Amino acid sequence: MMSRLGLALFAGWVVILATTPLFAENYIVRTAIMIAMYSALALSWNIIGGFTGYPSFATVAFFGVGCYVGGIAQRAGVPMALAWAIATVAVGAMAAALGAIILRLKGHYFAIGSIAIVEVCRLVISSWRSVTGGGDGLNVPLLRWHPDAVAQFFLLVMIGIMLAAFVMNALVDRHRLGFGLKCIRQNEDAADMVGVDTTRYKIVGFTLSALLCGTVGAAYASWVGYIDPTDSFQILMTVKVPVMALMGGAGTVLGPALGAAAFVILEEIFWANFLEWNRAILGAIIVALIFFLPGGLLNISWRRAARRLRGRESAEAPA
Repeated sequence: MMSRLGLALFAGWVVILATTPLFAENYIVRTAIMIAMYSALALSWNIIGGFTGYPSFATVAFFGVGCYVGGIAQRAGVPMALAWAIATVAVGAMAAALGAIILRLKGHYFAIGSIAIVEVCRLVISSWRSVTGGGDGLNVPLLRWHPDAVAQFFLLVMIGIMLAAFVMNALVDRHRLGFGLKCIRQNEDAADMVGVDTTRYKIVGFTLSALLCGTVGAAYASWVGYIDPTDSFQILMTVKVPVMALMGGAGTVLGPALGAAAFVILEEIFWANFLEWNRAILGAIIVALIFFLPGGLLNISWRRAARRLRGRESAEAPA
């Protein structure tokens, strides 16, 4: 359950992101779009990786398939919003079919299997040249608006998807499904013995974790106007999304969004100031945070930290 304070802080953060075009330059607006996009992906991953405890690395597969389904539909003359809906349904159906197979695996076997999904999808897209353009990529129809208007539009779109993912997490957390998924995370065999339909719950959780990834992918394709297998199925994104959720607090409603925002902001800061060492510095910080804060940033007791700081300042003050 999320506190009222947490909900209020999240609402304030959404307002800040949405109003970014009113007070910031294009670079900041683009960063806000990326924050909203990765927040949606991390919140989606949280259903299977956080609540259920299954280490999935297939998020980028659903994102990439969403890119291509949405892009191909738009090139065929389908309206943009309908193309996004088609991509969402297609990715959901794909996840349900794959989940019935891959969720028979557990632990590191499941993790390896989920990575294999990414590679298989990338190879299929790269080889199916007549439909996907293969390695040459695919041009997606662009909005013929002013660049600032386009940026504002896709910022609101990504924020909308992020809010949908947030609401989905909140509903799952309160629903019987969420209780079942958490039981699976604690002890799957025991959950099965007490009557939890673990197979059905896992497939539903895996499907929900994929749905909005397809929407994000389709919207991303419309935003950038060009997609290719290398960009759409980035192996780095396979790792980044789970790290974001873990950084904020996997298995919580607010944690993945907090982790995504912190990760993207840190990444931009280090990229701008330490061009050659940004990956190494960011990686070291992430490893330190996950090692010393296994529960994520939400696990920090800010009140206790403030009391300790005040006590230390009082002790150091001259008599």
